[in-house]
Amino acid sequence: MLKVLSPYDLTLIKEVPLVGKEEVEKALSVAYDLFQDRSKWIPAHERIAILERTAEIMKTRIEELTKIAAREGGKPYVDSKVEVLRAINGVKIAGEHIAQLKGEQIPMSLTKASENRIAFTSREPIGVVSSISAFNHPLNLTIHQTVTAIAAGCPVIIKPALTTPLSCLAFVDILSQAGLPEGWCQAIICENDDAEQLVSDSRVNYFSFIGSAKVGWYLRSKLSPGTRCALEHGGSAPVIVEKDANIDEMLPSLAKGAFYHAGQVCVSVQRVFVHESIVDKVANGLANLASKLVVGDQMDEKTEVGPLILPREVDRVEKWVSEAIESGTELLCGGKRISDTCYQPTVLLNPPQDALVSTQEVFGPVVCVYSYSEREKAIEIANSLDVHFQAAVFTKDLDTALDCVNKLNATAVMVNDHTAFRVDWMPFGGRDASGIGMGGIQYSMHEMTREKLMVIKSKVL
Repeated sequence: MLKVLSPYDLTLIKEVPLVGKEEVEKALSVAYDLFQDRSKWIPAHERIAILERTAEIMKTRIEELTKIAAREGGKPYVDSKVEVLRAINGVKIAGEHIAQLKGEQIPMSLTKASENRIAFTSREPIGVVSSISAFNHPLNLTIHQTVTAIAAGCPVIIKPALTTPLSCLAFVDILSQAGLPEGWCQAIICENDDAEQLVSDSRVNYFSFIGSAKVGWYLRSKLSPGTRCALEHGGSAPVIVEKDANIDEMLPSLAKGAFYHAGQVCVSVQRVFVHESIVDKVANGLANLASKLVVGDQMDEKTEVGPLILPREVDRVEKWVSEAIESGTELLCGGKRISDTCYQPTVLLNPPQDALVSTQEVFGPVVCVYSYSEREKAIEIANSLDVHFQAAVFTKDLDTALDCVNKLNATAVMVNDHTAFRVDWMPFGGRDASGIGMGGIQYSMHEMTREKLMVIKSKVL
């Protein structure tokens, strides 16, 4: 049995049965058989109706879903409720975009050889989708890795993080209540070794992974020939702050981007490069906001920063921060564990560029501020790591903003907003070591389909 614990006080929430290789094989067989039998495919209008009913059921269970996600994941109650509302909207977006899974006409008669023909493409489901998910958004990530497949017409198997399986199980139950036929969305709660078949099996046509780069790239190497994939890893999000930035408006945004979910977000604000003329004001202002954040029990509606997902993550963050301080970093606030599960929101000024907090994804409530005199050099340092996901620039000057957008190596650059901004209909994904493929509801749906070309030859054309 898997024991699901609260990340805050490590109390038992629920015990969930673990399955093994036999159940994984059964799930693959069920999904594959559904896809191979076209008579069992779900027509588009039925998929739309199922997702509409799913969203309506979720609306009646907002409080329940919020508490499940908050309890198991450690994200504060208020932020978990926002996640649930996003998840509902994600289901609606998927249903709305089913109509956009369409092909196009291919022109013929452009050469003598292509006369008397008409051609067009259509999009059809890619096949069995296998998804392995992360802990930090237990409901919304489930939506992105299952509803997209269902909307595209693909049977999907999802393995949630073992720390946060309950939101996934609750959602799969809701899909069943909404009328999704049996086998089209299966949740597998198993150890990582047993889950590897969900990656390597030749019956899997598309693999979706959200998690660490080390694991993601390893799993990609195990894919069967022809299996497509999308990997979403972490980053070390950089921010450029020019001397003309509106500091009063910027600081709350940076604080939110840095400390939301205790920094356990793949695009959390981590490295803030500030022009030397305002660096002290920005760094101290950010530290002042961070020191006032309420840290504690995620179920308390006053809590702004909850626990880290596991005690060993607190140990790691503490070690990294201590290393930076011993190397000459100025500690502006925080820098200490509160308990076995919580760490103080921390602001560091000018850590060495080779420190772990400067070179690795912290994935904790820590933000680093660096002083610069030349923007070009700051951008060079910002781009120097192998992870590139989302970035940001704060400035009032349009030319400066566009210069940063052009030169920052990132899949998205926010102007006068923090790096963690996201809506679920925009493209979202890392590049280089940060991932491959593109998320976002309709973008994932498109990747989970493939083109088929029909060419008709007729004398009457």
